Amino acid sequence: MERSPLYEAQNSNRYERQKLIVDYQEAFQCRLIVLVDVIFPYGVTYFEELVSDADPAMDLHLLLDTPGGDGETAVRFIRAAQTRCRELTVIVPNQAKSAGTVLAIGAHHVLMGPVSDLGPIDPQLQIKPGSLVSAKDIIAAVDDATKKVQEAPETYALYASLLSDVTALMAQQARSALARTTDLLEEALRSNPDRTADEVAALKDKLQKPLIGDPQSHSAILGAREAAKMGLPVIEADAAGEQWRAIWRLWTRYFALQARVYEGARVSQVMPWPAAT
Repeated sequence: MERSPLYEAQNSNRYERQKLIVDYQEAFQCRLIVLVDVIFPYGVTYFEELVSDADPAMDLHLLLDTPGGDGETAVRFIRAAQTRCRELTVIVPNQAKSAGTVLAIGAHHVLMGPVSDLGPIDPQLQIKPGSLVSAKDIIAAVDDATKKVQEAPETYALYASLLSDVTALMAQQARSALARTTDLLEEALRSNPDRTADEVAALKDKLQKPLIGDPQSHSAILGAREAAKMGLPVIEADAAGEQWRAIWRLWTRYFALQARVYEGARVSQVMPWPAAT
């Protein structure tokens, strides 16, 4: 059915992105989907829409950009993807931090370029709309304030004001989320159906310290070579090669869009980021 001129004009950028998705699929014989968002439970239905009709005999490529989010939801995404494909490749043009790294761990391959960045598996909590804070940072701030108030009770009002956005329930949620991290790592590894139990156990032991125990900051950088040395299934892309050039051409359109996106050749959900308060 022919589109009306106004409808065509209003959606021309979407059609251009979807044409690039189709071109990539034809060139690399796979299905390509795009996720640009924080990883939280509201995204499950959008993600399922992307993969619900995928051919399990084909490879699935997921172009992923995320600052992190909820690791439990990331595992749900992995399971949804792995049951709909032969092999899953997570493509990281920019960053896949925290829960995004959990998602990448469950793939058969992680395709990374020169500026691609994974990171520590550090649960994120939403303090307010548009504002994510790591569980480690919440716990450290509360523990530090508690210690200083015990040493100098007259500072209570100051620290109560500084931590006004953090409730006791939130602090407990942060501790519980951090305690679940090792289990999530194992669940993500097991989500790849082609990994043996021995491979899962070996990778869990190898990844636990550098991804969970050692990092002191959520912003810690983990490039392709570092991730490969840890044992992650990283493919370091040829920055001048046809595949990475196609990925970068598509990624720049999402970067310019500055929105949350769940998109494929036949599916497209584009939503504004929530305003930070």
